[in-house]
Order: sequence, then C-alpha cells, then structure tokens
Amino acid sequence: MRIGLPGRKDQAYYLFVRAFNRFHKRLGIGNQLADRRLAVAKAFAGEAAIALLKSIAALVTGSSAMLAEAVHSWVSIVADCFRANAYLVASRPADQMHPLGYGRESYVWALFGSAGTFLFGAQFGVWRGIEQLHSTEPVFGYTFGYLVLGGAFLAQAVSLIQSLRFVREKAASRGLGVIGHLLSSSDTLLRAAITEDMLALLGLAIAGLSMGLHHLTGHAEFDGAGSIAIGILMGAVGLYLIDMNRRFLAGVSLPPDLRAKVIASFRQAPEIRRVTAFFAEYIGPEKILISARVELTGQHDQAHLARTLRTLEQRIMEHPHVGRATLSLSAPEEADLD
Repeated sequence: MRIGLPGRKDQAYYLFVRAFNRFHKRLGIGNQLADRRLAVAKAFAGEAAIALLKSIAALVTGSSAMLAEAVHSWVSIVADCFRANAYLVASRPADQMHPLGYGRESYVWALFGSAGTFLFGAQFGVWRGIEQLHSTEPVFGYTFGYLVLGGAFLAQAVSLIQSLRFVREKAASRGLGVIGHLLSSSDTLLRAAITEDMLALLGLAIAGLSMGLHHLTGHAEFDGAGSIAIGILMGAVGLYLIDMNRRFLAGVSLPPDLRAKVIASFRQAPEIRRVTAFFAEYIGPEKILISARVELTGQHDQAHLARTLRTLEQRIMEHPHVGRATLSLSAPEEADLD
C-alpha cells in the first residue's frame, strides 16, 4: 500500500506531528508511544483552535477579560508542551547513566510549564485588567464573544469529565476519593491537568460574567475586574503547581498509610522474618525507590542469603510502581519496626 504525504491544507499539522515524533525518538522513547504522541499532537491542535477563536473574539469585542482568557489558552498550550514532554521523558526506561530512570527529570519540565502560567498569564491578566478599569471604550461583538466562551466551556467541561473519570479509577485502586488521590499522588502531571481544567472553566465563567455585566451596565470596570480575577487565579494555580513540583524534586517519602501497607506486604513474604528498617521515596510519577533491612527465616550460608535477597528484590520490582528496590540484612540487635 502506498502512503503519500498529506494535502497542502494538512501540511502544517503533518510537519508538527513529524517534528514532535522525531524529537522524542531522539529522547530514546520506543515506538509503542507513537499513538500516544499522535493523540497529544491532536490535543494541541484542538487547544490552538480554541485559543485562536478566543484571540479573534478579544479583538472583535475589545474585552480585557476575553483577552486574558486568550492569553490563558496560549500560555496553557506552552505549559502543556512542557508537561507532555515531561510525561514522555518519565516513560523512558532506566539505563546505566540513569539507574533510577528519568522520573525526576519530568518534574523539571512540569515546573517550567507551571512557571510559565505564573510569570506570563498571571501578570498579563492583572496588568491588562488594571488598564481596563479606566477605559471608556464600548464593547462590541457580544454575540460572537458569548458563542466562543460557550463553545470553549463545553469543550473544557468534556475534558474535565474525562480526566476525573481517569482519576476516579486511579483513586479506587488506592481506596481513596478523587480529592484525596490528587492531594497525595506523586503524578504532578495528572494534578496539573485537573487543576488547569478547573481553572479554565472558572476563568471562562468569570470572562462571561464580566462581559455580561459590561454589556448590561456599560461600565468597563467589570471587564477589568474580570481580567484581574483571571490573572490572580492563574498566579495562584501557577504557584501551587510550582510548589508541588519543587517538593517532589527535593524528595518526598511515601505517605504513612502506604508505607504501612508496603511493610505489611514484606512481612507476608515467607522468606522474611522481620523488617527492621524501611525507606521509600518517590523518584518519578507513581514510581518509588525502596530500601530496607530485613531478617530472613532459617539459617543459611552467605551465598544463599545473597541469592535470596536478590530474588526478593526482583520480585518487589515486578510491581509497576517500584522503580528500584534494595534489601540488606538486619543486625541481630536491631528491633522490628512497629
């Protein structure tokens, strides 16, 4: 079967997808992520279309709140590029140069995206809103602006519902609610996606309300206040996401409830009599490093003990959320963990 290049109208999209794929091949990501890369590219194309419509509506209406939403969309696209790269980087397998994998590098890319939301989106929204507070220019093209906001709100609501459905499945596997999972999860990319969706819906609602009040009263102060509110929200969300990525870059240990469950699972192994020390830290999205000291059952020579420890390590690392496990022998005088 002959495969040709796309037509001229699809050329830009084709070049974007090809460049996106080529870049991540250089990162060493396998072909199994090809469909995922294409899905990401399509999502970016959809976001760009919505951002373009918002930009046109901002020019037509002259609304600062609409302009703040347009800037929010463009900043979100750039932030999502960083986050998509973070996700793909985290998917790379461990190698000799990075025995713990590339999970922590994903937090760096995600932090760049969050910093963009704070530095550019927030400052522009507040600055433009302050300018609009003293404006006397009327707003035109209300109908077009309302249609754009309504369509964007519907698309964003669908995205949020899909994201929450995915989070609910993840949370159920841990016996947590959606909020509990989002607050404790090491997957800052998932947290950012949910937070950004909620911010987008709230920002669209504020923009619509601001334009409506300006339309009804003729006072531009409402429009300016809406832009300032959107800017403040973007700043707050950006700072929150920056702080979460900072925490996981610095190192976050396993929560007490999960730590207790892992230790209990260790004690269920027939080869392990006691667990005298245990350490677990996140090394990437939903990936942990485990180090523990254990006392093995029975009396064995050194070679047998070493083989048993290596076998246990391999068995632990079969779990999808364990990136690396290291076990050593306990001293006789060491007490068992509570």
